Amino acid sequence: MELTPFSILTTAMQTMGDHQIINLPPDWLQGRTAYGGLSAALCLEATLRAAPDLAPLRSAQFCFIGPADGQLKISPTILRKGKSTVVVGVDLVGDSGLAVRATLCFGIGRESAHHHQSLVMPKLMSPDNYPSYYEWPSRPNFMNHFEGRLAGGALPGTPDMPPEMTVWLRHQERGDESSLVRLIALADALPPAAMVMSKVLHPISTMTWSIDMLDAQPVTSDGWWLVKTKADTSQEGYSAQNTVIWNSDGQPVLVARQNVAIFG
Repeated sequence: MELTPFSILTTAMQTMGDHQIINLPPDWLQGRTAYGGLSAALCLEATLRAAPDLAPLRSAQFCFIGPADGQLKISPTILRKGKSTVVVGVDLVGDSGLAVRATLCFGIGRESAHHHQSLVMPKLMSPDNYPSYYEWPSRPNFMNHFEGRLAGGALPGTPDMPPEMTVWLRHQERGDESSLVRLIALADALPPAAMVMSKVLHPISTMTWSIDMLDAQPVTSDGWWLVKTKADTSQEGYSAQNTVIWNSDGQPVLVARQNVAIFG
């Protein structure tokens, strides 16, 4: 399958009135729908086009309501504009109806008496020292756009291992590594950590995703980000997991919580 670079994908988004529209090529799909990270990235891209002077993104919540299929219409609305923060609501609608409802919070930086962070990156070698990650058969189409190196944990379908993985991850296409839209698309490019425990790789669907930005302008070297994800629970057909992302210099840039439905 011919791959559409991420930069070409986002360039294809068009403005129509107060919303953006885009048709996704099949190589960016998970089955018949956009995967959650791409839907979230498109919500952010549409918001930045509608309001390019926003302060840095500080947090975002995404509820994945239905399939993001067919032609996508993305409509951002400013819900509140204060002295230091702006809250934006975004609806993404596909051919099957409302697919994503998002809330994005942007805020200017301020001087603070506090400086604390406990998210220390694991001591690891450079990506070239680890085996390729995306090696299992029948993986979703969109995963072909990413390069991964398994630095810790296990691949999906390794039921004797704990449900966690640590992966050096980057886009196959080199691009603007200061682009937050690119980072959001990458932040959800791994399968749920609970899939490590599965003997058979069942269909999955992200229900909710919440992210907090730890760096106002995250950048990295050579496109590589270290992504560590761990399932806290997996029961009754649902898994709750957490994710931390560091840049290549070991600075934490993003934390996330995710609730995933696992079928089968």
